[in-house]
Amino acid sequence: MDGFFHHSRLLRCRVPQGAVPCGTDVTIAAEVGGSLAAADIVLRVWQDGAGEQRFPMPVENGRAEVLLPLPERPGLVWYYFILTLPDGRVCYYGAQSGPGRLMEQEPPSYRITVYDADYETPAWFKEGVCYQIFPDRFRRSSWEDFHARLGAHAALGRRARVHERWSEAPLTTPPPGRDDYEPDDYFGGDLNGIREKLDYIASLGVTCLYLNPVFSAASNHRYNTADYLAIDPLLGTEADFALLCREARARGIRIMLDGVFSHTGSDSIYFNKEGSYGEHSGAYRDPDSPYRAWYNFLEYPEQYECWWGFPTLPNVRELTPSYIDFIAGENGVLAHWAELGATSWRLDVADELPDQFIRILRKRVKAIDPEGVLLGEVWDEPSAKTGPEGRRGYVNGDELDSVMNYCFTDAVIAFLTGRTDAFAFADALAFLREQYPKPFYDAALNLVSSHDVVRAATALSGAPSRHALTRAQQAAYAPAPEDAARGRLRLLLATAIQTALPGVPCLYYGDEAGLTGMGDPFNRAAFPWGAEDTALLDGIRRLLTLRKKNAALRNGRCRMGALSGELFCIVRYTDTSAALLLVNRSETKQQALLLPDALPEGPDADVPLPLSGDYTDQNGTRYHAEGSVSLTLPPLCATLLIRGED
Repeated sequence: MDGFFHHSRLLRCRVPQGAVPCGTDVTIAAEVGGSLAAADIVLRVWQDGAGEQRFPMPVENGRAEVLLPLPERPGLVWYYFILTLPDGRVCYYGAQSGPGRLMEQEPPSYRITVYDADYETPAWFKEGVCYQIFPDRFRRSSWEDFHARLGAHAALGRRARVHERWSEAPLTTPPPGRDDYEPDDYFGGDLNGIREKLDYIASLGVTCLYLNPVFSAASNHRYNTADYLAIDPLLGTEADFALLCREARARGIRIMLDGVFSHTGSDSIYFNKEGSYGEHSGAYRDPDSPYRAWYNFLEYPEQYECWWGFPTLPNVRELTPSYIDFIAGENGVLAHWAELGATSWRLDVADELPDQFIRILRKRVKAIDPEGVLLGEVWDEPSAKTGPEGRRGYVNGDELDSVMNYCFTDAVIAFLTGRTDAFAFADALAFLREQYPKPFYDAALNLVSSHDVVRAATALSGAPSRHALTRAQQAAYAPAPEDAARGRLRLLLATAIQTALPGVPCLYYGDEAGLTGMGDPFNRAAFPWGAEDTALLDGIRRLLTLRKKNAALRNGRCRMGALSGELFCIVRYTDTSAALLLVNRSETKQQALLLPDALPEGPDADVPLPLSGDYTDQNGTRYHAEGSVSLTLPPLCATLLIRGED
């Protein structure tokens, strides 16, 4: 060898791999050869808010290494290599992740995430499957009951444009007499409708049901909360909710609620700008209101801080003591819904909540139920995300259990639609694994679509970015039939990857039935009961239910990587079971060959791949392997081979 080599995801260069608990000693090593063996090598290391350290790395037998003691507090540790050559020239070696390269200027820096050694996340969540429901659009239990409940909505002065047919498209134009679109159209989906379909949901292998907001609000999305302590009457009653929780739990399904705690609605008990709750109630109408301290009025009452400039969404000052007590106190919002059966929460816009507030929420959630989950909506890679207070503490171990893994979403759609290849996809996934603490990584919500992004089948058909189209263009957009068919096949590939990858597969209601649509509100159509794409539904069901049957898929070791530019592979394995996923994203057949020494990256690379044995794929086809796996994969195909169960 004539050069310098370090690869942050290989055990021979860094051990232990990835994020590590506080106080861990990490061995950092490099392979050095040729003329560079005579260089003076120094490892430059620094931590957030701390000074740098430099560690000499003498070369012995072509290898330079140092034992790096990591700090006793959570944070990020950064490093790169400085090489001073015998002639006095200085060069640097570094990268964000993986293999680096020599440079004449300061390079990108490797980093190590350091987290609380006591950090744990609930096993039931990590090993399960999540299903997300937008409540108004999943199922209506009774047309008559829905119309009767509209009276309570109207009594507060709220409009409701009612869809007479369940199969209608969501409305996208302003209501009569208005200039702007408003989310005031309703299909009548309700809590009893969800409860009546619990057997269907359970048939998908689901263990966690994530509901978009269910609290009283003036819109169909309910992110403009009017009353945190009341079920929206259009959805039913507290008794309906408690019954849903009980019957779900009887099927092994827990409920996760959507907590919108960074802002309220202007039409709410707390703000009452519209006067729905009387003339002397709420912070807007009553300067002596007990809720007055929750809001920041710049000029009372007309000028106030609001979410992203929307006057209907006044921001809350989350660290106001009375607000903390209201949400997380002994008789607060978290406790109220826990009594009815829901102890897990997804935090809306978690990156707009103070770290201190998130820590308070976590402490309370875990005090109520140690198995409760606190999941954050964080769109960027969370371990290094910063805000006004500095680096956010999402992964430290005292805040979130994990996040909605939109980094995964972007990576899987880019790979399956051909914008990147399997090598880039493998790098993207390995980078996340490297940065996330294992408890956080295993609990990451791996989603392909949601209420905030383009529907999976549409995105995977090759649709343009929603940001490149006007609302009218999004409403009119429909992929060509051959592209739509391709999108559905790719959705099966995406689901297979979700099933096999560590983390929690999340299915957005109706994706399994073939629902399509661009961005909000086009991604919020009603579930097509009676008109499902049964081939897609059956394929997704077969994949997701394997999580319950195979221990390797739930909590096994993981090796993953590219076998070619078109082929991606994941291997999960325990001492008694194994699952091998082979994905061909191309439109031509491909020969896949998996050898024992393949997939060398990651923390499990020192445990040999157990390839030999008798396997069955997700369709029941049997396969026998002796030492290696060789398969011809049809176009747009994912084969998940299973050996052993529990």
